[in-house]
Amino acid sequence: MSARDWYGDAVQQSTSHLRRRTGDLAAFAEIREVVRSNGQERGVRSLQIRNADGLEIEVLTDRAFDIGDVRYRGVPVSWRSGNGYRHPSLHEVESEDGLAWLRTLDGFLVSGGLDHALFGGEYDATHYHYPPKQTVRHGLHGRLSSLPARLLSVDEEWQENGGVLRVRGEVVQATSFGEHLRLRRTIEVDVFGSGFRIDDEVENLGFERTPHMFLYHINVGWPVVDEGSEFHGAIQRHVWKSDSVDEQGAPHDRLIAPERHFVEQVWEHELSAGQDGRHRVALLRSDGNFGVEIDWDASAMPHFFEWQNLREGQYGVGLEPSTHHVSGEAAAREDGSMIWLEHGESRTYRTSITLLDGPEATAAARSRVQSISRKEATA
Repeated sequence: MSARDWYGDAVQQSTSHLRRRTGDLAAFAEIREVVRSNGQERGVRSLQIRNADGLEIEVLTDRAFDIGDVRYRGVPVSWRSGNGYRHPSLHEVESEDGLAWLRTLDGFLVSGGLDHALFGGEYDATHYHYPPKQTVRHGLHGRLSSLPARLLSVDEEWQENGGVLRVRGEVVQATSFGEHLRLRRTIEVDVFGSGFRIDDEVENLGFERTPHMFLYHINVGWPVVDEGSEFHGAIQRHVWKSDSVDEQGAPHDRLIAPERHFVEQVWEHELSAGQDGRHRVALLRSDGNFGVEIDWDASAMPHFFEWQNLREGQYGVGLEPSTHHVSGEAAAREDGSMIWLEHGESRTYRTSITLLDGPEATAAARSRVQSISRKEATA
């Protein structure tokens, strides 16, 4: 039963209706500031956002303003790896041959960037004009997720018809004689609704020409991820797939049950954009009762990966919009597709996530994706 079923139609029309029935609108929707106090998460600040329709998301202030837990009407949506939301002081971004990023991988959104994403390596750094620094070494998906954010604002904008819960933060990734990039992130949740929006701006504050790569590792877990769950996207072609796909044979569009020792499978799908210029994908339970839909600006993040981690105890799927191909930084530098930001230049990214509750909602999402595929087929 939805919140509106309990509150009545008037709740959609008038905030004054609610004010007459409570002494504090936080009874229905609020943003709560929390600091964890135990274990590896001790000291991690977060913002818990809860709206009147039962949507709850957690913004991890000290984890690059990424998103941890997501629930809708009590149903968990985000994937949990077991790592926990470790305090950034515990991260060792250059250890384990560049794979230490995997110790930060937990929750709904883990961002990759800002000057590097995808697999690591050693790259030319002469563009920084510092003779002792001829090269720079990057680990998997860069340094961003291990950086704490600065909280800029918390706003609960109650309007006569609904309103918006909004938080803003910024993360600066900088080093002397190297990159000086700033991410400003705004996350909005409508007081009533089943979705939220992420608006990002990345700006080069430095005076040296700087590479920029950006990726959203959006991680979904059980019960959305389950045997028979379906992936939907307007796929033109499969650009790339990991060797494990041929070895294991799990399909990209229908999930298998958790499997012992499953090796992650990664696909790069070339997607068609809708008439609105946005890519759109959906992950739906086979029974049609629940799902997640994601849409984003196709020109800003033209590439997309599907990460299948269907191992027992790690069971989840990553839906990953990206600025660059899976081939990574070396290939992007060689073929000219690397994004370079001069001083003061910036790029913006706008993404929407909608949680789909019930057969009507999942059917509508499936139809939206299929309409893009049909348009492409007749073009």
